[in-house]
Amino acid sequence: MTLTVAIQMDPIEKVRIAGDTGFSLMLEAQARGHTLFTYTPDKLTLRDGKVTARIKPVTVRDVEGDHFSVGAEERVDLSTLDVVLLRQDPPFDMAYVTTTHLLERIHPKTLVVNNPTEVRNAPEKILVTHFPELMPQTLITRDKAEIEAFRDEFGEIVMKPLYGHGGATVFKTGKDDPNFGSLFDLFAGIFREPWVVQRFMKEVSEGDKRIILIDGKAAGAVNRVPATGDLRANMVRGGAAKPTDLSKRELEICEAIGPTLRERGLLLVGIDVIGGNLTEINVTAPTGVRAIKKLGGPDLAAQLWDVIEAKK
Repeated sequence: MTLTVAIQMDPIEKVRIAGDTGFSLMLEAQARGHTLFTYTPDKLTLRDGKVTARIKPVTVRDVEGDHFSVGAEERVDLSTLDVVLLRQDPPFDMAYVTTTHLLERIHPKTLVVNNPTEVRNAPEKILVTHFPELMPQTLITRDKAEIEAFRDEFGEIVMKPLYGHGGATVFKTGKDDPNFGSLFDLFAGIFREPWVVQRFMKEVSEGDKRIILIDGKAAGAVNRVPATGDLRANMVRGGAAKPTDLSKRELEICEAIGPTLRERGLLLVGIDVIGGNLTEINVTAPTGVRAIKKLGGPDLAAQLWDVIEAKK
């Protein structure tokens, strides 16, 4: 079976291929003989009910600095393609949301991975709150009095923007932190949305585990250990990737959320677990696939394409 596949992504020339999951999916698709195209979100158009994009045929190579070649741009009705991979990075802003409104016009005739309606309806830090029994104590608010009461209850807390990504603007603060007022003012001035406030988990020093689920089933994991002097374990923030196995608790978490992910058509999901606590369910452009394979884990790109091909 040969599929025509378009990847909605950030400019391919800016992709850091060493850790990019979207690029690993492109390599696997090409190896299977599928025809690849690429386009950026600004190339989408909706007219008279038809969704088109100006796309370019692309070939990819796992060579740093020489990782792609593209052909001439052409305007294509996306409903004539077999698959669209929704792989541009957050921020999950109105521009991102708008692309999901357009792409849902072609799904599922053209299989969009992940389901654009559910990507829109399942922001990473909100979807997770459907499973409070699996999470650390969590508050979503921009009410200062509520945050202060939460801080008084738990002592040390972590604050992060509701639609943030990649560990950006994540802060730890405590009861007697004289910087709390300034931190609150800074957040209030930058973000219009509520913030996520969670009980600080000291276990983060041992790692923030990224677990990949494919079609609702646990498929592989990598443990991300924060750099010395940093709270954040994200690899883009200097976290070190370490091989890992899944604990009984982590398998229970995957089994608990798996049916919901499968029902929503979220085929590729990355969850974050700290000390046995589920903190995020990442559905926009989850990462970790390349790191898992490089550390001797399973080939998750191949597993995902097996699922996609079975659905076509």
